Amino acid sequence: MKKQTIELAEIWEQHHQEWRDHKQITSQWQEANETDPKLLEYEARGDWWDVLERCSITLLITREYEHLLMGMQVKAGKPRITYTRMPHPSGLTVDRDRGIVHIASTRNPNQIYDLMPVRDTISRLDIPEEKREDRPLIPVRSRFYPGCLYIHDLAIIGGNLYANAVGQNAIALLKNDGTYRRVWHPHCIEKEGEPIFGQNHIQLNSIAVGETLETSYFSASCAEVSTLRPGHPDFPVDGRGVIFSGKTREPIVRGLTRPHSARLCKNKLWVDNSGYGELGIVEDGKFAPISTLPGWTRGLCFYENIAFVGTSRVIPRFRQYAPGLDVEKSICSLHAVDVRSGNILGSLIFPYGNQIFALDWVNCQFSSGFPFLVGEDCDRDRDTRLFYSFITD
Repeated sequence: MKKQTIELAEIWEQHHQEWRDHKQITSQWQEANETDPKLLEYEARGDWWDVLERCSITLLITREYEHLLMGMQVKAGKPRITYTRMPHPSGLTVDRDRGIVHIASTRNPNQIYDLMPVRDTISRLDIPEEKREDRPLIPVRSRFYPGCLYIHDLAIIGGNLYANAVGQNAIALLKNDGTYRRVWHPHCIEKEGEPIFGQNHIQLNSIAVGETLETSYFSASCAEVSTLRPGHPDFPVDGRGVIFSGKTREPIVRGLTRPHSARLCKNKLWVDNSGYGELGIVEDGKFAPISTLPGWTRGLCFYENIAFVGTSRVIPRFRQYAPGLDVEKSICSLHAVDVRSGNILGSLIFPYGNQIFALDWVNCQFSSGFPFLVGEDCDRDRDTRLFYSFITD
């Protein structure tokens, strides 16, 4: 009886200690507190921090295979990098009207996290009053969607949240109640007048946001349904990538190789031609590279005349998807590119990094990034006070 009592006490104590870490609770993921510090190491090159300081923005990044979100800015002349964990984050978009950051988590089932900045803390008798100036982004809601959507890019169009449902070859409208509706697909997936939504056939993976779906554009790895599908080792990629017009549902440019991160900026259509490590624009139905970068280009956002571009290592089992890259030299990094000249103004290298998926930015005054700070000792008491009493906008 005494032995059983001791065993029960040990079990109950274990239960008492579980789920105490803020990283676990905010990500709904028990291992989120086990971040390998090597993943957070970085090396700046060129004028990276000067560029970020001049822009007065906080750059937000998803690193999908490391299950990591990062934010970076320059504050009082010093770099400030923050992070939090999330299972396999991919698409990232900012609803600037509502002040919400949406992030896709694409394990099975898929999730969409909504994050908002902390503007203050609740006045309490049990903790000291504290005025925060950093405004970290805090998850305020998550919604679950079936894993077969295989969500990639996210976009706000006309005040609504849309996603690439890559697993269904379509664009989906995501609703706040956790339901979705397919709203667009290219003609090429139709067979005898009926669209094929049952499997991923074309890797329809990004959204260049226009005012409406019709004035938007969508990138894909190919424009035909065949026996070999994306993900198969023998799936042919070189020169088969396209960008579809939202209006005609037909390609407006061909000849790309595994394109990602299509974006409209100043009435120009930009895209990462990933398999060749290129960033470029579409002109007269042709892709014109502006800059060649040291890795698989994916992740793209613009601030004035600067393009922030991500590069990733090439996953060894997919090296055939990058025919234009020196796979062994590809790196996980961020780059600030002058869109007028194509020159790289500065870069941030993650020596132990793997994959960058998406980039976007917010004004420094809107948010400093995420709750946990890189490069300083963890202040658990301060984190506890934050999550205990935060107020969002």
